[in-house]
Amino acid sequence: MQSQQPPSSYSNPYFPPQPNPEDEIDLLELVKKLWDRRSFIIKILTGFIVLGLLVAFLSPVEFTASSTFIPQVASGQKPGGLSGLASLAGINLGEMGDGQEIPPTLYPKLAGSVKFQKALIQTPITNPETGQPITYSQYFEEVYQPGLISSVKKYTLGLPGLLLKAIRGESESVASSDTSLVFVSEEEKKHFERLASQLSVTTNEKEGFVQLSFIMPNAVMSAQMALAAQKLLQEEVIAFRIRNAKEQLLFTEERYREKKAEFESMQRRLAAYRDRNKNIITASAQSEVQRLEAEFNLAFSVYNELAKQLEQARLQVSKDTPVFSDIQSVSVPTEKSAPKRPLTLVIFTMLGLIVGIGWVFGSDFYANMKEEWGKKGEEKG
Repeated sequence: MQSQQPPSSYSNPYFPPQPNPEDEIDLLELVKKLWDRRSFIIKILTGFIVLGLLVAFLSPVEFTASSTFIPQVASGQKPGGLSGLASLAGINLGEMGDGQEIPPTLYPKLAGSVKFQKALIQTPITNPETGQPITYSQYFEEVYQPGLISSVKKYTLGLPGLLLKAIRGESESVASSDTSLVFVSEEEKKHFERLASQLSVTTNEKEGFVQLSFIMPNAVMSAQMALAAQKLLQEEVIAFRIRNAKEQLLFTEERYREKKAEFESMQRRLAAYRDRNKNIITASAQSEVQRLEAEFNLAFSVYNELAKQLEQARLQVSKDTPVFSDIQSVSVPTEKSAPKRPLTLVIFTMLGLIVGIGWVFGSDFYANMKEEWGKKGEEKG
């Protein structure tokens, strides 16, 4: 007679073992626990709501002015006839059409350059208190007063940086007679760090437009700085384009003079040979004439194309057409962009609920774990 296995070890695929009731989560028990500690949760929630109101109403007001424009990028077509003929003469003009303009994808890099930022912080704007012109750097050094929230952030979240700066001490100013080097002072560095959070230049490669925005504590000042940043950016692009056009003009003029001299020399050789062999009709003489005529025609074609290209390069330098087309011009914002008080209040309310509920469950979990650790310690003892 076979021995019967105990029911605990018996397994039937059609009747899986039932879960242990102790492992199940009792939702009613959790709700009851929260209800019993509701006064504590309400206190935490109230504290976070008050903190959210303080942050919402004490945070500095910011306005954002923006513009959208399309840069007129060159088509990139290369002078095919000139390239083909010049290549036969040993001249490579295939890359002359490249690099004439700064691509729009590099506009953010250009806006973050030291030269651009140095010019931008010296941009004159209107002082909202006096109505007198004042530069960007003077405004933030002499007029602007940071709010309470900014001061709290500076001496709480920014305290490690302040301590490190105090330990390292002030950096020594460096002077040099080399005008090709660019130096940045400590004050300029602070302005550059602020500009990094205020100025935004983004490029839409698919649609081909550029969007620029600037954040300032005053609506009129934000529009002034956005307009100044756009003007500086466009001036840099235009200057780069004109500079490259002048370089291309110089290059074309040099090649034009060289090929003009070759063409005139070839013209004189052909004329002299014809004069010397005017009455000679031998095959060798005709063959030499054909060879000289072929060289003359090639030299004339290259010379003629370079003359056309030279005129085009001169027109390109003197051309005075707009490089940018504005889709959305800079305007004074009518509504503030920050702080978003309703959103701030909602965020702090949600944080208060999360912290309150988490504290209740966390404290109970910690109490249970402490009790279990105590029992294990007594068993071991």
